[in-house]
Amino acid sequence: MNLSGLSRGLFTFAAFVLVIAGLRSAGSIIIPFLLACFIALITSPAMIWMKKKGIRPSFAVLIIISTVLCALWLLVQIAGSSITQFAGDSDQYQIRLKQITVGWINWLTEKGIDVNSDTFNSLINPGKAMTYVVNTLTQFLKGMLTNTFMILLTVVFLLLELAGFPNKLQIALGVNHASVPALNRFSESLNRYLAIKSMVSLGTGLCAYILCRFIQLEYAPLWGILAFLLNYVPNIGSIIAAVPPVMLALVQLGTPRAIATGIGYLCINVIIGNLIEPKVMGKGLGLSTLVVWMSLIFWGWVFGPVGMLLSVPLTMIIKIAMESKAETQWIATLLGTDPGESALTDASLSEPSTPSETND
Repeated sequence: MNLSGLSRGLFTFAAFVLVIAGLRSAGSIIIPFLLACFIALITSPAMIWMKKKGIRPSFAVLIIISTVLCALWLLVQIAGSSITQFAGDSDQYQIRLKQITVGWINWLTEKGIDVNSDTFNSLINPGKAMTYVVNTLTQFLKGMLTNTFMILLTVVFLLLELAGFPNKLQIALGVNHASVPALNRFSESLNRYLAIKSMVSLGTGLCAYILCRFIQLEYAPLWGILAFLLNYVPNIGSIIAAVPPVMLALVQLGTPRAIATGIGYLCINVIIGNLIEPKVMGKGLGLSTLVVWMSLIFWGWVFGPVGMLLSVPLTMIIKIAMESKAETQWIATLLGTDPGESALTDASLSEPSTPSETND
């Protein structure tokens, strides 16, 4: 049966809607699996390295799982108590933020700027933002703790499968099959991206923690962890991570230190996000800012806070998969940054100076 282009498009769109509806309905099952895949991908370079060193896969998995358990225990100890205290004090913070907002409105009115308080509160409501931050952090922590056993067990099976998957793939498809190099490129690119992004995110979280401690802001470990997690969302993740500590600094320490906190986060974002990360990442696997924002909204709608955290890695997987096939490379191009701008940037970075310029 021959189908017109419009019919094929409608069938494709209908299939897409059904898949998304199924993913959202099965979120309670899929979310732990996605977290397990995320942890397995981050730890897979260590698994591969230990395998090359002759360490048995089962012992290597034991080392990795023990490390993950220690990191998870540390995360719960640091973030759990901070989130609980922060949630308990959120009502007081909201009252103080409302008082500050009223003060701003009165100040604008004295300057001759007529501001409707209802309209101002509907457009700019720091109290709602504070409540959303508390709810999101609480849901994420509860989701992690509720499914810890299932997540770690899935990570064990994924890492054990990873040890022999390349050999199984070559046997199943044949060494010279066209899909084998593409899948290898896909795996290497994804592992490289996540490994580098994890190290950069760790540095971002550490810098945010030091900044908050220096300014004497409460819950500094929590804001460091939040900066670490949201740094997986490029371009806008660091901005979102800066909003809660800036609001808290406004309530706790006043306007001058709130401005200092915002400037500090801006410096961290510029130095790490715009200077260090591009040099370490090289050409990178960039997504356009619009795609990052839309993926944050889309995956957050499908899977909640965990979907927001994994929005960029999930979209990166789709982009890398699209790049692996000639038929779908145009989709990867649309998802990525401007190729012309990237080419000009790479050329300017790699162009050596001529002897005449040096002598002059």
